[in-house]
Amino acid sequence: MPTGWLVGIGAAGFALALAISLALTPFVKAFAVKIGALDVPDHRKVHTRVMPRLGGLAIYAAFTAVILLFLPWMPSGLLSSNDRNLIGALLCGGTLIVLLGALDDRFQLNAKLKFLVQIAAACVVVFGFGVKIDLVNIPFGSAMQPMADGLAIPLTIFWIVGVTNAINLIDGLDGLAAGVSGIAIGTILVMAALMGQGSVILLSTVLLGAVAGFLHYNFHPAKIFMGDTGSLFLGFALAMLSMLGFKQITVVSFVTPILIIGVPLSDTFFAIVRRWVNKKPIFAPDKGHLHHRLQQLGFSHRQAVLIIYGIAAFFGACAIVQSVATNKGMGNWVTFIVICVLIFLLQIGAEVTGIVDKSKRPVIDFLNRMFLRQQTQSRSK
Repeated sequence: MPTGWLVGIGAAGFALALAISLALTPFVKAFAVKIGALDVPDHRKVHTRVMPRLGGLAIYAAFTAVILLFLPWMPSGLLSSNDRNLIGALLCGGTLIVLLGALDDRFQLNAKLKFLVQIAAACVVVFGFGVKIDLVNIPFGSAMQPMADGLAIPLTIFWIVGVTNAINLIDGLDGLAAGVSGIAIGTILVMAALMGQGSVILLSTVLLGAVAGFLHYNFHPAKIFMGDTGSLFLGFALAMLSMLGFKQITVVSFVTPILIIGVPLSDTFFAIVRRWVNKKPIFAPDKGHLHHRLQQLGFSHRQAVLIIYGIAAFFGACAIVQSVATNKGMGNWVTFIVICVLIFLLQIGAEVTGIVDKSKRPVIDFLNRMFLRQQTQSRSK
């Protein structure tokens, strides 16, 4: 794999996508206003004025234009025919997702219809291009075993649809979904560079440039929202990149892509638990997401976003450590330690923020009792 080509193509792809996204976003904003693709404030939303949506069109257009421009010039040693097939799966499925998001930004589509189209896009990837999670590993063993299609196909579809919606659910503050997605893409880029995966390096650098250009207009105070067009496309792209970059997805190594997008996935998990505990429909919207809770705790709009950026970066660092450890033969134990630490921190974070229940803090209360008991014993001595 020619390293010089990778660095040069990556840098050029990032710069060109950044420039196109910066130039195109104002035109997308004007177009959204003209066709009435607007986000009107209501009791669930943080913003207080009407905002244009469809910003994801600029991200998608910049990404797609650069990829299509670069593909004919890529040397055969950099991208194999299988790599080109994988890129085709992302572009075709992503185009369907963008069309869905754009229509929803304008006409507010039915949730069931959106879900069915997302499944259709995942099916395009699986059945049209043959991309699927197809390997399984025995924990604390070294044997890689092929996964039967009866399990691989539904697992792949579930992963794509789940991640696509997870990014959509965190799109609640200016720059939040774009920034968290950018951090996840950057994590994938670092890992792909360490593993020498040319196709993932190209896709990640170009997508990162497109997101960075849009974020210039989307960070607080935002001038335009990405809408479902952007959040669904970024979720779909992250689902694809995390699969393409880590084909050794297993019971253990599956932790890697989960860590990469740990913030949206954990927020989605806590939302489901919160609604179940409060006996509300799972898909019922509320103002209990992490960004809502941080603001309710007194953090400003920008502070809440930056805190979540920090959490996303921490998840990304854990994913890189876990991946490097796996390559050095220490993955099982490192993964076990990382999982235990993260579960503990997630529980503490959930109790501090009240993301599930504001009144119940079992772990914190237990730690407080232990601390008080230790203090009492030390004083009695």
